[in-house]
Amino acid sequence: MIEATGAQIVVKLLENQGVSTVAGIPGGSILPLYDELARSETIRHVLVRHEQGGGFLAQGISRSSGAVGVCLATSGPGAMNLLTAVADAQADSIPLVAITGQVNTYLIGTDAFQEVDTFGLSFPIAKHSVMVKSARELLTAIPRAFSLATSGRPGPVLVDIPRDVQLEKTSFESWPEPGERVRKASQFRTGAAESARILGEAAALLSRSKKPVLYAGGGCATAEAAAGVARLMEAFPLPAVTSLMGLGAVPASRDGNMGMVGMHGSLTANRAMHDADAVLAVGVRFDDRATGAIAKFCPNARIIHIDIDAAEVNKILPSSLSLVGDAESALPALAEALDELAMPEAERDARDRWLSSLVGMKDEEVRSRRARGAEHPGNFIASLPEIAREFGLESDDLIVTTDVGQHQMWAAQEYPVERPRQFLTSGSLGTMGFGLPTAIGAALANPTKRVVCLSGDGSIMMNVQELATLAERGLDVTVIVLENGTLGMVRQQQEIVFKERYSACFFDRSPDLLKIAEGFGLEVADASEEGWERVAFSGSGPRFIRKRIPPKENVYPFVLPGTANVDALTGR
Repeated sequence: MIEATGAQIVVKLLENQGVSTVAGIPGGSILPLYDELARSETIRHVLVRHEQGGGFLAQGISRSSGAVGVCLATSGPGAMNLLTAVADAQADSIPLVAITGQVNTYLIGTDAFQEVDTFGLSFPIAKHSVMVKSARELLTAIPRAFSLATSGRPGPVLVDIPRDVQLEKTSFESWPEPGERVRKASQFRTGAAESARILGEAAALLSRSKKPVLYAGGGCATAEAAAGVARLMEAFPLPAVTSLMGLGAVPASRDGNMGMVGMHGSLTANRAMHDADAVLAVGVRFDDRATGAIAKFCPNARIIHIDIDAAEVNKILPSSLSLVGDAESALPALAEALDELAMPEAERDARDRWLSSLVGMKDEEVRSRRARGAEHPGNFIASLPEIAREFGLESDDLIVTTDVGQHQMWAAQEYPVERPRQFLTSGSLGTMGFGLPTAIGAALANPTKRVVCLSGDGSIMMNVQELATLAERGLDVTVIVLENGTLGMVRQQQEIVFKERYSACFFDRSPDLLKIAEGFGLEVADASEEGWERVAFSGSGPRFIRKRIPPKENVYPFVLPGTANVDALTGR
């Protein structure tokens, strides 16, 4: 018979789950768990400076490796500070387990010190939330949290544990098995026979198309799904576009990759979607930032929609064919179905001409962007892999995180993302302050790589305190801040949409970011000075680079709200 406290159960089950890193800040209601965590020989705790930073650090681990990120917070303000990161993980389907302390069970409902209804607050913004009422419940709650976080459409699970439950002793016969991922969304998954029929019909529909497009989203951003995308494009050559979250599902260097769709997507990708007669949409949810005016998004196309979440199918756009399942399984099966079809010659020739015309359009678009000059923010970002290569870092040695704003869109447009989990960004929630703590998590999970955090002078100040965490850990993270003295994306929209009526977008006073970073102990450099490249990419340890850009530089293309993607402003 085994006897253990609730805190001992949590730590042991985290160890059994293979968790090696957790992030958080201790407080009164979670101190019993921290006391036990200090005895663990396999779990390292990273002390962040703000709970939101801990949540995003855990996301960096998850987004870059596929493992479940784990973060901790105490009750009240600690849990509430963590909730933004939980909501962000839910919006982007990131597996996370958040463990929060709660006041003693006999104090719940009395407005006790640092008491809030964490379960109630988290319930609408998490995949699942639970408040554990006894130590014995933890034996099922913790493994189940990991299983729920990774099964079907991934997401965050929050486990709220009262302080007295952490101290309570219970007896049991054996430790439970770790929670396992169940790949299928079992409640709604299309059955095997029905899937085979649908995929056969999808293959036939594609074979008859003259202007097909593959639209790959975040559901394709795993190594297995990306391999399925590659297999499909070999069996059936067609142009591919991605959502922001799908970057890396198709290598940037691959023939047929037309870029990102949407408000700041490439002209070629948006034109391909508009003119398509068939769209194979995999792991996407037709987000408003991707589609623009929905009635004018792929208006003439028959849509084949494959998604793990049944709730996303037919939610925004009706599909001609749909399959509820994971991209990893569906794409190779669709490729096999296409292999078995005899392709009509006329349609095949039309597809070849379609693909060739889009490649030509993309080449011209790239030439036009490069003509803006090396100092343009987009071209500066595009040059980073080549600069890093001069110091011995190949493309696969780099992981990129971004904050949210203009720099994020320039990075999405221009950084050559070659694989899944190489480009980490807050897509759906669009959370400023995401980049730096996420970069720390990615570096902890990938100690042989250098992580480049692209930020703006607005975003970096949202979680600038995590420079202390970065310096303490001595991680190989290069923070590059594009500084323009404004909230750039807000200023751009006020300029264009609100007729230059600027409101609260210019900073009256800007701090010296290099001095701030140096004060935290980082090696720093200004990108206008000779030798900044060596500081950014040679040796080991954290670095901070400032790149000043014009305050009124805009991101183009730019689709005005309520208009079609193909009517984007180009700035020319």
